[in-house]
Amino acid sequence: MADTKREIERKYEATPDSPMPDLREVPGVADVVGKGVAELDAVYYDTPGLRLAAASITLRRRTGGADAGWHLKLPVSPGVRDEITAPLSDEVPAGLAALVRAYTRNEDLAPVVRLLSSRDVHHLVDADSTLLAELSRDAVVAERLDGGEGTAQWDEIEVELADGGDPAFLDAVDKRLRKAGVRAAAAPSKLARALTETGAGPARPPEPSGSRTAGDQVLAYVSEQTAAIVAYDAGVRRDLPDTVHQMRVATRRLRSALRTYRKVLDREATQPVIDELKWLAGELGVARDQEVLAERLRGRVDAVPGTLLLGPVAARLRQWSVAGAAGARSTAVAALDSDRYLALLDSLDALRAEPPLLKAAGRAPGAVLAKAVLKEYDRLAARMDKALSLPAGEERDLAMHDARKAAKRARYAAEVARPALGGAAKRFGKRMKAVQKVLGDHQDSVVAREALRELAVRAHAAGESAFVWGLLFGREEARAAQREAELPAVWDEASAPGIRAALDG
Repeated sequence: MADTKREIERKYEATPDSPMPDLREVPGVADVVGKGVAELDAVYYDTPGLRLAAASITLRRRTGGADAGWHLKLPVSPGVRDEITAPLSDEVPAGLAALVRAYTRNEDLAPVVRLLSSRDVHHLVDADSTLLAELSRDAVVAERLDGGEGTAQWDEIEVELADGGDPAFLDAVDKRLRKAGVRAAAAPSKLARALTETGAGPARPPEPSGSRTAGDQVLAYVSEQTAAIVAYDAGVRRDLPDTVHQMRVATRRLRSALRTYRKVLDREATQPVIDELKWLAGELGVARDQEVLAERLRGRVDAVPGTLLLGPVAARLRQWSVAGAAGARSTAVAALDSDRYLALLDSLDALRAEPPLLKAAGRAPGAVLAKAVLKEYDRLAARMDKALSLPAGEERDLAMHDARKAAKRARYAAEVARPALGGAAKRFGKRMKAVQKVLGDHQDSVVAREALRELAVRAHAAGESAFVWGLLFGREEARAAQREAELPAVWDEASAPGIRAALDG
């Protein structure tokens, strides 16, 4: 079983003779306690092309010290990483390998660097001897293992915040160290420095060109959303909050951009990618839709007065939620484990490496992107006219759902165009989001009523009272009617005169 901790640390340059300031002068530090010297032997693993290092991910097998074993470190933000550990073994643990599969694809993981560190450890503690941070002075020797014979050595200082500590404490320590002349490390990790000083490092993506054509702007958005899909992969596998939602949103944004900007990227070439993105969004959607629905129903049940809660309502809802969540998560992880998913990621890499650009891609972005956004707006307007013309009922529900999807697509189109169109695209996106919100709540009510009916049937079959489920069904009907009543005014504001001129201008 792998364990996880949030690692928050700062790294500094050092030499064997670097003086260490008295850190008892840092507010809150009562003492600096020596913990002795540990000899650490770490072998870092990566693909032949150093895909993990390129993403600032480290995977190592380390012996010595108090935490011998396998360590996978995933970046969260500068100076912050999630460290996932597994017991010592000869092979890369399957669970850790799965967490980086979106990066490694089908390439083997093999040793690339060995680091031998002599670590002098000190604990910064408060007046109650509670650990505030661990300070280490490391003397490091690096040896290249992936076909080269390069070596390097250096000294460095690390300060790692204690679990649950306030990150502001590291700022205070940093201030004291800098005042004493200690400089922040240039490399973000030991591995990054070792790769740089022992041979070739990982390939880095090319810097964006100075040209800002329509093609440049669309491809920048495609790259951003592709990177988001890959980055959220490990979070979905770890069942972290909101990661399924964010990964699904990235797939939808990317699919929408490829569909909308068909004058920039050849639709014939991108259609297979669009189809696969739709598949992935659908597989993730099972988990996300279940998550949203369960949260909505829990909120509705919590709002029912206790005197009206007849029967084991909370228990039945919990049983339904847990069963649905387990199945939905299995569906999402199975999709990420599939060869089909890896093929999609490879296709996205190929699309960015050799984009199927059309003539409009070389033009200035303003007019090209504005035209595409307005086309999506016209699609939405047609669907809104249809939805608003229908009487209440199933046909109108379906029409409003179609309008919701069009509103979302128009909003995503404006996101792509925002660097070129500026405030006009930002305001347009906000208007589309307002429409999408009303339509989305209406659709959520439609789905909730289907679930409530199912829960009522199950309760009745088990000899329980179905009163609460019927009560909530009625409330959802009323909420949907309220959203339908609000929609004309929201749409009137979103489609106010001048929207076309603002985007064209």
